[in-house]
Amino acid sequence: MKHFLDLSLIPKSDLQQILSEAKRRKSVQSNLGKIIVSEKSNAKNKMLLMVFEKPSTRTRLSFDIAMRQLGGETIVMNSSDMHLGKGEESVEDTAKVISSFSDIVMFRTFKHQTLINLSKLLTVPLINGLTNSSHPCQLLSDVMTYEEKKGPIKNSNIAWVGDGNNVANSAIEAAVQFEFNLNLCVPKKYLPSKKILDWAEKNNGKIKIFHDPEKGVKDVDCIMSDKWVSMGDKVDSKKKKSNLKSFQVNDKLMSLANSNAIYLHVLPAARGEEVTSSVIDGKKSLVWTQAENRLHGQKAIIDWCLSN
Repeated sequence: MKHFLDLSLIPKSDLQQILSEAKRRKSVQSNLGKIIVSEKSNAKNKMLLMVFEKPSTRTRLSFDIAMRQLGGETIVMNSSDMHLGKGEESVEDTAKVISSFSDIVMFRTFKHQTLINLSKLLTVPLINGLTNSSHPCQLLSDVMTYEEKKGPIKNSNIAWVGDGNNVANSAIEAAVQFEFNLNLCVPKKYLPSKKILDWAEKNNGKIKIFHDPEKGVKDVDCIMSDKWVSMGDKVDSKKKKSNLKSFQVNDKLMSLANSNAIYLHVLPAARGEEVTSSVIDGKKSLVWTQAENRLHGQKAIIDWCLSN
């Protein structure tokens, strides 16, 4: 049984396989339109259960449509619909019920440990749809988008600008697994997970930390960013935004990157905060392609999880 929990837990060869399958399925889908693809799929006639503790637009849409295009069906539940986490039913009992009603599960939750605990109890594959610690599905889409535009990402120079959040953590893991150079342009107060940085160092990751974004983005091939205040952050949002003000991706910062550099954003975006409208809506921005690629990435992830 294969879970998709974090990029660091999946062999490099499998990640390349998933990435290649995502690209292939996109090319097929482009020819057939937004209908179920009538080709071999491990998800055909299978049931995907999606559980959301956090709001979602792209993750919910992409997984729902992906499963249907693979010939399967979906059920969507919010945390308010379940007894889990309310002291009314144990994780063990919940896992047994979920396993009996579904063939595969996508879980978007706050605590990463909740995801890990559930993965140990389920008898069906589990996909990480986002936790406070990581967002691996997003990074698969990001790598796919980069390679569509600029070719192999291996040895490329990528800059992450802003908060060292869950997506930044997954970007670190992606840098190791897909072998690209990553400049983390983050304030000292908002560094990514030390555990993940230590893992990257042990696995020969080419990660550099910059507290001056202008130095960190110099001559890079791609700049990535995300909202400064993430869903569920229990912080003083005004103070955090003030601390991150100098880490805004604007025209000046983009001009310091490679002349043909691209811009990626996780979405949703707060224009005027982490990025200006001129950048996210500009010619270097690939955010809408990036969002669409979530669909093709999810199809490949689902198919991989359900493969023998």
